[in-house]
Amino acid sequence: MKSIVIHAAKDLRIEETAPEPLGAGQVEIRLATGGICGSDLHYFNHGGFGAIRLREPMVLGHEVSGHITALGQGVTGLALGQLVAVSPSRPCHQCSYCQKAMFNHCLNMRFYGSAMPFPHIQGAFRQVLVADASQCVPADGLTAGEAAMAEPLAVCLHATRRAGPLLGKSVLVTGCGPIGILCILAARRAGADFIAATDLSDFTLGLARQAGADVTLNTAQVPEALAAYTQDKGRFDVLYECSGAAPALIAAIPAMRPGGVIIQLGLGGDMTLPVQAMTAKELSLRGSFRFHEEFATGVSLMQKGLIDVKPFITQTFPLSQALLAFQTAGDRSRAMKAQIVFD
Repeated sequence: MKSIVIHAAKDLRIEETAPEPLGAGQVEIRLATGGICGSDLHYFNHGGFGAIRLREPMVLGHEVSGHITALGQGVTGLALGQLVAVSPSRPCHQCSYCQKAMFNHCLNMRFYGSAMPFPHIQGAFRQVLVADASQCVPADGLTAGEAAMAEPLAVCLHATRRAGPLLGKSVLVTGCGPIGILCILAARRAGADFIAATDLSDFTLGLARQAGADVTLNTAQVPEALAAYTQDKGRFDVLYECSGAAPALIAAIPAMRPGGVIIQLGLGGDMTLPVQAMTAKELSLRGSFRFHEEFATGVSLMQKGLIDVKPFITQTFPLSQALLAFQTAGDRSRAMKAQIVFD
C-alpha cells in the first residue's frame, strides 16, 4: 500500500509500506480522506516543532476517515463498508492518568503521526489502516471529508470544555486557521453571545465571518485593532489563543475582562508574557491539549447538523498530489483545510 512519509523538512515521499496484521478487537479500514493538520505542516516545513524533532522517517497524518473492510475477532457494533471517523488517540488505559480518566495525558499515548517518543508513532496517512475498534466512531450520513474533520473539531470542543460556561459570554479568538475557525463554531454552539476574531489574512477572516464571528480584525493592517475593546478594563470573558504567537496573546490581554479565562491552544515556541498585567486582572491561563471523549461528540454534532464544517474544507487532492497538498495547506491566503483522498 502507499503511505505519505516525511523524512526531513521538505522531504515528503509517497512510499510503499506493508499493512499491519489485523488483531482481535481491531478493524481494517480502507482510508478515504485525510486532513492536513498544523502539526503535519510543522514536520513538513521545519522537521518538527519546538523541541520535538524528526529522528527517523515517519508516516504523517491523524485526521482521517475510511470504510471498514474487515472486522477482527470480537468486534461488535461496526459493519463492513461502514464509514467511520478514526480517532488518533490511543491511550494505554493502565497508567496513573488513564486511571483518573485524564486520557489525553496518558503516559504511554500512541497518537498517530507523533515524533514525541522514539521510535516515533507512525501516522494514519496510508491506504490501509488497522485501528482498534474503540477508535472508530460510525459516521453514517456524513461525507468522508466531514468525518475527517472530527479530530480538529474535538480539539476545539475540549478547549471549550476547558473554558467553562460560555452562555452569554464575550469571546475573542486569535488566529483563524482551522482550529480558530472551529473554535468559533464550538463557542457559538456553547452559547457565546459575542465573538471577535483576529488574524493577519483577509482570506481566513472572511471564513471566520462565515463561521459566525460578529467582528473580524486584521491586525497586520491595523496592529492596534483591539484597542477599542480595552475600555473599562476590557470586553472579553474568554480568549481562545489559536495562533501560538506571543504577540497575539500579549495584545489580547488589555482587552480581557478581570477574571477572564485564556485558553492556549496554539503551539509555538516559549513565550514571555506580561505576568503582572495578567495578575492584576486575575486572569486564568489554561492549557488545552488534544482531547478524548470529545471526538465522538464532534461526530454527533456534525451528524445532527449542529456544526457544519463543509464550507471550511477548501481543497481536496488525490494521493498522487500529496506534495502539492502540503504546499497548498500552508498558504493562508487561499487554504483553510486541505484534504487528501486515498481511495
